[in-house]
Amino acid sequence: MIGAIVDGGDLIHVVWVSLASGLGVTAAYAVAIVGGSRAVELRRDGRAVEAAIFAIVGIAALAAVLAAIVFGIVALTDK
Repeated sequence: MIGAIVDGGDLIHVVWVSLASGLGVTAAYAVAIVGGSRAVELRRDGRAVEAAIFAIVGIAALAAVLAAIVFGIVALTDK
């Protein structure tokens, strides 16, 4: 009865995509935190070039997280 309602392939696809996106967004947010904290620390030590590189990495990772959030909202409201 339940097998006729739920397609196993679609269910596996949902689990796989949610696992990958959950790990990916979490990793990107962790990179954003590390980039920001290292940029502040290096700037305080007077190493402006390295601080700028870490700041760029942190901003790029934060942009990736925000893009994933927007993509998720668009995907939810599209259907």
